[in-house]
Amino acid sequence: MMPTTSAYPESAAAGSVHKAVRREVHGILLLDKPVRMTSNQALQAVKRLFQARKAGHTGSLDPLASGLLPVCFGEATKLSAFLLDADKEYLVTCRLGVRTATGDAEGAVTEQRPVPALSRADIEATLAKFRGEIDQVPPMYSALKHQGQRLYDLAREGIEVARAPRRVSIHALDLQACAAESLTLAVSCSKGTYIRTLVEDIAQCLGTCGHVSALRRLALGPYGSTFPMYTLEILRQHPTGDMALGELLLPADSAIGHWPAVRLGTDATWYFTRGHAVTAPGAPTRGRVRVYAPERFLGVGEVLDDGRITPRRLLNIG
Repeated sequence: MMPTTSAYPESAAAGSVHKAVRREVHGILLLDKPVRMTSNQALQAVKRLFQARKAGHTGSLDPLASGLLPVCFGEATKLSAFLLDADKEYLVTCRLGVRTATGDAEGAVTEQRPVPALSRADIEATLAKFRGEIDQVPPMYSALKHQGQRLYDLAREGIEVARAPRRVSIHALDLQACAAESLTLAVSCSKGTYIRTLVEDIAQCLGTCGHVSALRRLALGPYGSTFPMYTLEILRQHPTGDMALGELLLPADSAIGHWPAVRLGTDATWYFTRGHAVTAPGAPTRGRVRVYAPERFLGVGEVLDDGRITPRRLLNIG
């Protein structure tokens, strides 16, 4: 079994002069990221297990958070941007009465306030105020930039700068459990939503302060509860032949499987793969589409005003 630390050697043994063999891998793995590991550490661990030449993750999770982290391999990385734009679902536990510098359990305590006696009706009335479109001020501990510097770098230096509020959508916000000093919430939200900020704002509206004590991502874009996730331990224990781990991958087009599909004939495929717009029978009248040749997935197309399909992102998967 491989070590559980974040250090994964490139070679099979320390001091080896041979680089690890890398191979072409294409597809998407739904990783169940553990807590206390950054998204990049998890990505590098998976990349080495698959011995993949190219891989990237979509939608970073904080070290505190666990759950769904899609890892795109090879040509599937060309579709990662569409997953970054997708809606997400979380299960979050809020610790009331304590604020931290980072908005989660990893930060230093900066404020403590008493928690008023809250009925379920009080909590539900407060949650109702946060459903739908709301404005959020991004936290200082975030990867956003101010004059070329990451906000979290400024925050670590004790510097706070003004941040413009951003409009996000909270599609669903449901109370799962409550106790004297904690709430557990199910959240479905748009891209760009900061769960730490949402928890802090809810706590303030309840007459106290709060922070995220536990966070788990349950869904992202098309990948919900019907799709299996795999932990690092499962991957490490899985057979490691050339294609054994590959059987756990989803096809690249699953990332946009909810889009309309367009199928091209042989001639149209030739022109489309060389950058030309083509006509396709039965194509929708607007928007982005999945485009297929008779025998394979070609990539992302967009419907032009004249009804033709132009290529936007081509994949080279045989």
